[in-house]
Amino acid sequence: MSDSFKSTLAFTIMALLLFAVGIFQSWSLSLTILNLCLISAIMSLGVNIQWGYAGLINIGIMGFAALGGLAAVIVSQSPVVEAWQVGGFGMIVSFFIIVFGVLIIIVIRKKIHTIMLKRFFIFLVIILMMILLNKFYHPAVSAIESVNPAKTGFLGGLGMPIIISWFIGGLLAAGVAWVIGKVTLSLRSDYLAIATLGISEIIIAILKHEDWLARGVKNVTGLPRPVPYEVNLQNTEWFINLVEKINIKSLDRIIDLSEKKDLLRSLVIESSSIFVKLCYSGLIVIVLLIILYLSNRALNSPWGRMMRAIRDNEEAANAMGKNVVKHHLRVFILGSAVVGIAGAMLTTLNGQFTPGSYQPLRFTFLIWIMVIVGGSGNNLGAVLGGFFIWFLWIEAEPISIFFMNLLTSGLSESSFLKSHLTESAPHLRLFIMGFVLLLTLRFRPKGLLPEKVRRV
Repeated sequence: MSDSFKSTLAFTIMALLLFAVGIFQSWSLSLTILNLCLISAIMSLGVNIQWGYAGLINIGIMGFAALGGLAAVIVSQSPVVEAWQVGGFGMIVSFFIIVFGVLIIIVIRKKIHTIMLKRFFIFLVIILMMILLNKFYHPAVSAIESVNPAKTGFLGGLGMPIIISWFIGGLLAAGVAWVIGKVTLSLRSDYLAIATLGISEIIIAILKHEDWLARGVKNVTGLPRPVPYEVNLQNTEWFINLVEKINIKSLDRIIDLSEKKDLLRSLVIESSSIFVKLCYSGLIVIVLLIILYLSNRALNSPWGRMMRAIRDNEEAANAMGKNVVKHHLRVFILGSAVVGIAGAMLTTLNGQFTPGSYQPLRFTFLIWIMVIVGGSGNNLGAVLGGFFIWFLWIEAEPISIFFMNLLTSGLSESSFLKSHLTESAPHLRLFIMGFVLLLTLRFRPKGLLPEKVRRV
C-alpha cells in the first residue's frame, strides 16, 4: 500500500466521520468540529516543525497559543481613549525603560569580558530598571485599570480588522520565541521541556493578572468577526432567497401560507449558522494549505535535510561545522509562530479571549498526542492527527454514553451499578485519549502516517 493511498484513505475516513456527525447529530455541530479540527491541525503542524524536524521538546504550546489570542484583542479592539489619557504616557515610558535596559545589558555582555564586573553592571542595570518602573509603571497600571473596570479597564487595541491578528499573532509568538530560545535552547532536551513549560505558565499568569493588557480573568468578549453575523444574514434578502431556492421542494409541500413562512424562517435561522461556519472553514482551510505547502517545501529542501541530520545526530552535525543552537533557534521560532497563528484563529472563532481557558490539557497534552498519533516528521501525519484526536476528544463523551447505555441495557433502572456507570461515562474521555496513545505507541510507534525516509 503506497503512502499516497494511505493518506487518501485516512482523510477519506475522517471526512466520512464528519459526514456521519452531520447526519446523525447536526450539520452545525459537524462544521464546528471541522473548524476546531482545522485549527488543531495548524497547531499540530507548528509542534511538528519543532519536534519532527529538529527534535525540540516544547511543552509551552499554550503560552504561544495565548499570545496569538492576545494579538486578536490588541488588533481588533478599539482603543480606550480615557485609559490612554490617564496612563498611556506611563506605559510608553515603561516600555522604553525595558527596551533600553535590555539593550544596555546586551552591550555589557558583549563589551565587558571580566565575569564579576559583567555581573555587577548587569545587576546595577536591573536595579535601576526596577526603580524607574516602580515610578512610572505601577501608577499607570492603577490609573488604566480604574477606568470603567466593568466594561474596559484596559488600553484597548488598534481597531483594525481581526483577520490581521492572525499574521500579528504569528509575529508576536515568534518574537517571544526568539527571547525564550536565546535563554533555553542551549539546555538539554529534558531541561528545555521544563523551561518551556515554566515560561508558558509565566505568560498565562501575566495575561490573567495584568488587567490593563487584556482585562485579565474578566475576559474580552464580543470580538469582531471576519465573517458575517447570523442575525444580519437572517434579514438579508439574497440569503433568504438562496435558502428558499435550496429548500423549494420541502416548502412546496406545505399549503398553509403561515406554516410555510414559519418553516422558511426556521430554515433561514439554521442555514445562517451553517453559512457562517462554512465561511470560517474556507478562511482556515486557506491558511492551513499555505502553511502545509510551505512546511513541505521546507522539509524537502536542503535546509530540511540538514535539520533532520541535526535531529538524528547533533554531535556529527557539530563536527561538520553546523551551528546547532542557531538552527534550533530558527526552527523553534518558526514552530512557535505557527502555533501563534492558530491561537489567534481560535480566539477569532470563539469571539472572546479568556486567559483562564488556556489549560495544559487542551494546548499541550492534546497537541502532542496529535503529533505522535499522526506521525511526527510527516506534515500530513500531523494534520491527520489534528483531525482525528480533536474529533475523538469532542465525540468521546457521546460515544462513551452510548456504549455504556448499551452495556447496561440488561440492568434495571434502579440498579446502583447502572446509574454509576452511566454517570461516569462522560469522564471516560481522558481514558480514551490515553488508550489511543498507548495503542499507537504499541502498534504504530511512528504514527498513522510515518515520516518518509528518502534514501539517496
